[in-house]
Amino acid sequence: MIQLGAPSPAAPAVKPGRRGGPRGPVFLGANIVVLGWLAVAVTLLLAHNALAHPIWLPVHALLLGAASNAIVIWSGHFTTTLCRVPDPPRWHLVVKLALLNLAVIATLAGVVFNAETLTGIGGAGVAVVALAHGAGLIPMKKSALSARFDYLVGFYLAAVAALLAGSAAGAAMASGVARWYARLWTTHVHVMLYGWIGLTVVGTLFTLWPTTIREKITPRSFAMSRRALPTLTAALAVTTIGLLAGSWWLTAAGLLGYAAGVGLSIVGLWPGRSFTGPAAWMLVGATTWLGIAVVVEVIRLIAARSVDVLPALVENTLLPLLAVGFVAQILLGALSQLLPILVANGPPVRKAVIGYLDQGWQVRVCAINAAVPLVAGPWRGALPLIGWVLAAVAVASFVLLALRLALPVALRGPLDIDAIKPHSAAVTGAVAVTSAAAVAVALTLGVGGAPGSSGATGISGAARTVDVTLNNMRFSPDVIDVPAGTRLVLRVTNVDGLPHDLRVDTGEHTPRLRRGQTTVLDLGAVHQDRDVWCDVPGHRAAGMTMTIHAVGGTPRHAHTGGGSPAATALDLAADPSPDWTPHDAALAPAAPGVHRVELRAVDRELEIAPGRREIRWTFGGAEPAPTLRGRVGDTFEITLINDTTMGHGIDFHAGALAPDQPMRTLEPGQRLVYRFTARRAGAWLYHCSTPPMTLHIANGMYGAVIIDPPGLPPVDREYALVGAQLYAGAPDSDAKTTAIRAGQPNGWMFNGTAAQYMRAPLPAHTGERVRVWVVNAGPGDSIAFHVVGTQFDTVYKEGAWLLRPADPGGSQALDLAPAQGGFVELTFPEPGHYPFMDHDMRHAENGAHGVFEVAG
Repeated sequence: MIQLGAPSPAAPAVKPGRRGGPRGPVFLGANIVVLGWLAVAVTLLLAHNALAHPIWLPVHALLLGAASNAIVIWSGHFTTTLCRVPDPPRWHLVVKLALLNLAVIATLAGVVFNAETLTGIGGAGVAVVALAHGAGLIPMKKSALSARFDYLVGFYLAAVAALLAGSAAGAAMASGVARWYARLWTTHVHVMLYGWIGLTVVGTLFTLWPTTIREKITPRSFAMSRRALPTLTAALAVTTIGLLAGSWWLTAAGLLGYAAGVGLSIVGLWPGRSFTGPAAWMLVGATTWLGIAVVVEVIRLIAARSVDVLPALVENTLLPLLAVGFVAQILLGALSQLLPILVANGPPVRKAVIGYLDQGWQVRVCAINAAVPLVAGPWRGALPLIGWVLAAVAVASFVLLALRLALPVALRGPLDIDAIKPHSAAVTGAVAVTSAAAVAVALTLGVGGAPGSSGATGISGAARTVDVTLNNMRFSPDVIDVPAGTRLVLRVTNVDGLPHDLRVDTGEHTPRLRRGQTTVLDLGAVHQDRDVWCDVPGHRAAGMTMTIHAVGGTPRHAHTGGGSPAATALDLAADPSPDWTPHDAALAPAAPGVHRVELRAVDRELEIAPGRREIRWTFGGAEPAPTLRGRVGDTFEITLINDTTMGHGIDFHAGALAPDQPMRTLEPGQRLVYRFTARRAGAWLYHCSTPPMTLHIANGMYGAVIIDPPGLPPVDREYALVGAQLYAGAPDSDAKTTAIRAGQPNGWMFNGTAAQYMRAPLPAHTGERVRVWVVNAGPGDSIAFHVVGTQFDTVYKEGAWLLRPADPGGSQALDLAPAQGGFVELTFPEPGHYPFMDHDMRHAENGAHGVFEVAG
């Protein structure tokens, strides 16, 4: 057996001149960085309400900043010390930490400032540093002079693999995989907390814990460490697969296996006797909360029999529990044990340093562990705030003591033992008084509720703050009742995949928020009811509204002239604009092969009726968008570029593939490549996929894809007509969204302009066979396509032949519901003008008509 005392294998005596040792300036500076990130996390947490940033920020300052720096620093040191391999040059650690911290800062700044590129660069940087760190550990394991501790490198390499998996999940989330977002998010949290941090901590405890309690590492500990590693890694892999596959039982099985791995570690480490000191108590507390988190998750999964419960459970319970109870506490415990080695230059000084850091440790341990059920429980009001303040006080009190020791050593050299005499009673009292004061303030004021909590959280007195969540095209809550005269503050967080904002009828509004962003809107004193809505075009019409009810206040003015506004009639007899040209309805034959098309989403002024021009949302600057044509088996590669100031997407009915990625909403300036293979023939619609789709289609974002049936014979002429309802007015006006919901268009049209083919007839000759493809873009009415003066001898609708030339019967109309398509064929018996129309006469008389001009 190996006796671990002071000095220990985790903290050996360092010979003069040894590079990279724990008493070197580089190693001390590196740990000051860890303390700095802890201070940043506490500052961001306490400033959560004032700065209106998401709780994501302080949590990631703790996990990605403090924890990741500590892992890179100490895992490398433990490996070189215990495996008895030479220390790498000091500049290796300097470069890794410099790159890591630049990457962490870039990641956090990218989220704060809504810069996706910066976030991506930062996340990639963290992954690269972790990969380089893991690559550096592998040769150390191979050249280890002491094979008893090589299990430690296995834990660290498994943790690096978990971080890379977590980075991949984070990158996939950032790319906008809407349907998979919840699964990717829960996977990201699990592999980062249970993998990157959890595996590192458990592996290190096999060495750090015996050192902390001055106990021996027994053969049982070595055996259990080698059993725990494969158990934990296999369990984490099963958990990850279960989360991505949406399998609750596979996820639960993986978590149970992870719990078993933690249990093996505890069995291998438990000393069977009492222990004391802040480091020991915090290491035990952190490991206990890790086990509790896993058990809580398993119980919830089994009870719900669905992974759908996990996102809310992770966000509201597990993440705060693990961040405070596990990660923050493990860092405080480990630094309590390791910091004296960094700053002390002899046994007397080390004893003084330990005594100095131990000041108030009992209150600190009680505060951080009492905080865990408060921040992770289903509480409302002041209780979660009390928990966060207790955790902040516990961490801050240790960080201040630690920096009081570390900074003078880094700046001036060895410590003066007389300058660090502990004042335990004073410090303990100060921590206790600070904690009690914080609790009293929280109970009295109840300021803001818990960071990251949802639902209304009131503030007593004349002010009230309410947390408002934006998700699934809804506000939560959607009704807020406040006494008249109350000063109302809304803390608004968007958890939806689409951008949203919040606008009040008195003019106050938030900026447009992406997923995860939070802002605060102060409405001042509320004396009467107020209407609130999302101002993104179409979202209000889709039901994204909220009401603020001032109880006992002035009644709101009654609306006059109830009902939907009457649609403005089109003047179809007016003259077209001088520069107007009709939409070319002629359709070219299909060319087989790969069809590569670039479509730019642009706002463009177009002629929607004779002499009437308005701004329309378009693909490619035209309404309808370009008609695409191919054959069964052809591949289409569409590059969509959003050149507008709002989000747009695209949906091709002619393709068959999961919509998550290709049909996602693109923010301004983004692009995607949409690839699909045409497997079935038909006349297909494509349109904008961004909700509310009715508004985007009604504003012009639609087109047709024609896929020829096999063996389609050639004809003399082919035309493509895309029918649609015509809604006039500003694209994002309330009047337009109201008219769409009421089904009251201003008119109807073919190919983007009402009655255009009355002034620009479609040409044909007698005896020619003419094929007319028709697609109904909607968004809400059916079409009955009819040609006056002739009959159809061929009808093809929705992939099926309804009539062929050899059949004895004929057809007078092709009926199409919204999004349906097909074609008809006909010949003209003699020269003349043959009107075509939608035979719903309301549609025909309001724009859905034109003329075939037939020559002899």
